[in-house]
Parts: sequence; C-alpha cells; structure tokens
Amino acid sequence: MEIRGGSSENGEPRAGKLTAVCFPFLQSVSYGNDVVDFQDVFRRFSFDSICRFSFGLDPKCLELQLPLSKFAVSFDLASKLSAERAMIASPIVWKIKRLLNIGSEKKLHQSIRIVHLLARELITQRRKHGFSDQKDLLSRFMSSDIDDETYLRDIVISFLLAGRDTVASALTSFFWLVARHPDAEATILREADKVLGTNQGIKNYEQIRELNYLNAFVYESMRLYPPIQFDSKFCLDDDILPDGSFVKRGTRVTYHPYAMGRMEEIWGSDCLDFKPERWLREGVFFHENPFKFPVFQAGVRVCLGKEMALVEIKCVAISLLRRFRVELAHTENTPRFSPGLTATFRDGLRVRFELEV
Repeated sequence: MEIRGGSSENGEPRAGKLTAVCFPFLQSVSYGNDVVDFQDVFRRFSFDSICRFSFGLDPKCLELQLPLSKFAVSFDLASKLSAERAMIASPIVWKIKRLLNIGSEKKLHQSIRIVHLLARELITQRRKHGFSDQKDLLSRFMSSDIDDETYLRDIVISFLLAGRDTVASALTSFFWLVARHPDAEATILREADKVLGTNQGIKNYEQIRELNYLNAFVYESMRLYPPIQFDSKFCLDDDILPDGSFVKRGTRVTYHPYAMGRMEEIWGSDCLDFKPERWLREGVFFHENPFKFPVFQAGVRVCLGKEMALVEIKCVAISLLRRFRVELAHTENTPRFSPGLTATFRDGLRVRFELEV
C-alpha cells in the first residue's frame, strides 16, 4: 500500500503541511526562475489534504521529488476515461469496447480495479490499527456499525473525487486570474494586512469571513471557471420543472454551471467580465441565490463539503499570495480544458515565482 501514515491526532490535515513542504519548494524554484506547473502542485496538495482529513493517512504527493502514488495515477486515469465516454458519438461504441474489454475500456477497467483494491486496503489498515478513537471521516463511518465493504469503498472514492480535484481546479483558476488581474491581487493583499495584520496568518474562521474581497474573488473565479462544469440528475418520478416542462421518470436532466455563468439573462451585460465587485454590497460580501450560482449545487443536495472546501481554498490562496508573486509563463487569453469529471487546464498552469519582499 502506497498510502503512508502521518495525520495529526484529531485526523485533520496538519496546518504546517503547506508551509513545511510546499513553501520551501516554491522558494527554491523562485531563485532559479524555473517554470512550475502550479496545477500539478495543487492536485498533489489537495490529494494529500483530503487523504489526511478523510482517512488519517498521508500519501506524501506534495513532496514533489516523489512520483505520484499508484492510487492517484489510477484515480486520474479512471476519471479521464470515464469523462471521455460522453464525447463518443454513440454510447454503443464504448459499450462494445467494454464488452470486448479492449482499448480505453480495458484501461478504464484496470484503473478502477487498482482504485478499488487500494481503497479496500485502506479500509483493512483502518480495521487493523483501530478506528474507534480516531476522528477522521472514514473512522467515523466505520464506528457507526457500517460493515458493508463495498459501501465503505465507495465512500473512500467519493471523498477523493469530491475533495481532491474540485479544490485543485478552483485554486488553479484562481491563480490564473490573479496573474491576469494585478490590481485585484493588490486589493486582496491590502485587505489581508488590514484584517489579519502584517505578516500574520489566519487565526480563526471569523477572520476568513471578514476577508470580503477575497471571498468575492473566489466566487467570481468559480462563476467563470466552476470546478464542475456540468452535472446531471436522474428523475426518480414524473415531475414538472418550475418553467412547466414535464420530466418523465428516469430522465437524465443536465445543467451547465460553466454556461450559466456566461448567460447575459442571468448575470447581466457584463457577464463575460471578471468582476469580483458584483459579489459586494457596500464593501461586504453577499451570497447570490444558489440556483443562480449552482457551483455547489442547491437545495437539499447542496455540497456537504462546501464550507470546508472554501476555507481550504482561501487559506491556501492568502498564504501563497502573501509570500510569492505569481507570473504566467504563457499568456493564453483563455484556458483550454481536458476531458474529465472536473475542470482541468489541458496544458497545466505554467508559472514562475518571485518571493515577495
């Protein structure tokens, strides 16, 4: 098993993980003016974080001199191949390939098998070393008398899918926009000095709430570049949508947050403009209707990890911005995305770092 122990006592990610491992690496590349794929850094960081928080284990992906774990590589490939199914003209194509176990379907089957095996091994390790006194999420599920191995395995995979790629995607888009909008970056830093104090870190959740412009920047970034660009639900029973449309039982209904964030009838004539100020009222951040901004879904199916993800994104963002100046190595006007269940920059996010004085 390639996932190694290393959680804090309460099962949460160590607060010093970013400082102890990531900052020294970024500092070293800043001296040599090296180009780094920031998206890769964020994917490694978020994978480590969700594993530590959810399972109390550390895959050490953030130690960039090490290769990604077999778990992470197989997980990425399975996600990519699953999404590519939707790009095939007819589902009969991939279904035949699955039946014959050839091509992309064979690779997908192999990747899923590895993910399942490693997820089960993780559960086995938790049983072996004890879970009743642990505070990570998996231990809490196991302590509630859930013995179904398949159910627990699916919980592990769901945690990874929900907590890893979405955070990495949001951070990647955030820093792409930061590099393109230096005035907005300066506003974030001035606000941080005012709320947190010069050279002081975030001490509590209330301080995060007071970073109104940072909150606005994060939400505006996700309006234009949502981590989940489209999502679907299946209708359990015959239903009627608010606009009067009849939906038959079993119908797949898909909505597209990426497109919705660019619709003039929803966001106005400046819908294509990056404008954090649209989230402020007299300088104070306010939440739009979640059905207008369904990045975290809405209603009874709102994302359970929403607040945790936002705290993680904001803490990482403000910590990095106060230590480094980020410069794009390539100045593409618009990111191009790879097929996947979450938004991924096709060519990564190539940047250079400069230490803030």
